[in-house]
Amino acid sequence: MKSLRERMDIVNAYAAVGTYRGAAALCGTTHKTVKRVLERRQAGQLEPRAPRTSNTVVVETLIAKRIEATDGRISAKRLLPIARKGGYTGSARNFRRAVARAKVIWKRERRTYRPWIPVPGEHLVIDWAKENGRNIFCAVLAWSRYRFVRFGADQTRETTLGLLAECFEELGGVPAVVLTDRMGCLKAGIVANVVVPHPEYVEFATHFGFKADFCEGADPESKGVVENLCGYAQRDLLVPALLESEWRDLDEANAAARRWCAEVNAQVHSEISAVPAERLLNERDVLRPLPAGRPPLRQGDSRTVDKRGSIRFGSARYLVPKSLVGESVEVVATEDKVVIQHDGHEVIRHDPVGPGEVACGDLVDPHRRPARGIRPRTAAEIAFVGLGPVAEVFLRNAAAAGTLRLEYELTSIVELLAIWSREAVIKALDRATRFRRFKASDVRAILEAGRGVPTPVHAGQQLALELPEVPVRSLSAYAVQAVSA
Repeated sequence: MKSLRERMDIVNAYAAVGTYRGAAALCGTTHKTVKRVLERRQAGQLEPRAPRTSNTVVVETLIAKRIEATDGRISAKRLLPIARKGGYTGSARNFRRAVARAKVIWKRERRTYRPWIPVPGEHLVIDWAKENGRNIFCAVLAWSRYRFVRFGADQTRETTLGLLAECFEELGGVPAVVLTDRMGCLKAGIVANVVVPHPEYVEFATHFGFKADFCEGADPESKGVVENLCGYAQRDLLVPALLESEWRDLDEANAAARRWCAEVNAQVHSEISAVPAERLLNERDVLRPLPAGRPPLRQGDSRTVDKRGSIRFGSARYLVPKSLVGESVEVVATEDKVVIQHDGHEVIRHDPVGPGEVACGDLVDPHRRPARGIRPRTAAEIAFVGLGPVAEVFLRNAAAAGTLRLEYELTSIVELLAIWSREAVIKALDRATRFRRFKASDVRAILEAGRGVPTPVHAGQQLALELPEVPVRSLSAYAVQAVSA
């Protein structure tokens, strides 16, 4: 499509020579283009034509995402089949041009990396790694490249802070900033992409006098110095040990980790061309002094008992005694138990349950179902319910069986108290409930049957009969007395 200036040049050239071909030769175009421009000018169509939409528009977003995901390494040949499924119908050549343009834009806007120039005594970078079920705690002092590696039983807050305190003791001082990723054990939440550290971590940092800093989310490049150490420890420390022999316990594993750290810290580091252990001697002069003692670390996570007598842990609920409602308890989770403590004493322990489930333990019957309370109103209802739990069970079962005129039946049963004793009526109600007989006449028949009615038992058990008592005479009453002559 010709620009406005090019069209004016064509018009002036035609006015000078008077022929289409002559004007085309002067302007470097074809005579058909000259004719089309002059005809549109005579028709008053001076506005430029709207540009045609490229057939690659439908897949521009797809191209940009794939280039970003592959760090610009994907080729147009590999991307073309995906674009075909995404709705692209153009040629392969046009698609290659679109991919080339997208890569130019991506390279212009992509993240630019700069080398990190650490300051002595400024940053300590820490992270966790896991290999073959082993939890590996790694820390690197950024300037001297001094490396600290230990094994932990888990990756909880207590273990992390304990190993961090041990790292400070080995360094002989405290750096100004401790940089970590967004560990779940050290953060309390994220607000507007700002990490809120856990109060226990804040207390720990205040005690040692360092600043707690967190990396950007999903950004391992910002702490690559410790990422490299994690991979190095996995390849050079853990994997060879697994091939030779398994460590018996955590103490033996940490002893091997100390020997490994002493070895690697005594060798020349390829990045700084210096020995980290020797550099640490110089950096130790600018580290902050260690406090007199370690801060007390909690044994578990703190939770407040809600009004239902439970605490929420791991998206599940665990019951505690109702006497602790509103109190703060500590939860210690192991592989097979969840232990709840209060004031340093164990309250209860549960088996771990999945998210959304409830662990009852010995505090409540798990088969118990909620039921609506019985609220008698009339005099007959009050008198009947006053017979106790047996009467309540009889009433619920009679209602569930659809007994007609139930209120009249209850009134008739209450009238039996005038003839029979309270204990006899209660026993009759219990027997009637067992055999699902909910009429007053049935209760009366049971009472009239009297004692000696057998009570059903399981097969093989002794049948208990309550026989009526009869007067007995002693054997002396049958003694033969001598008759005097």
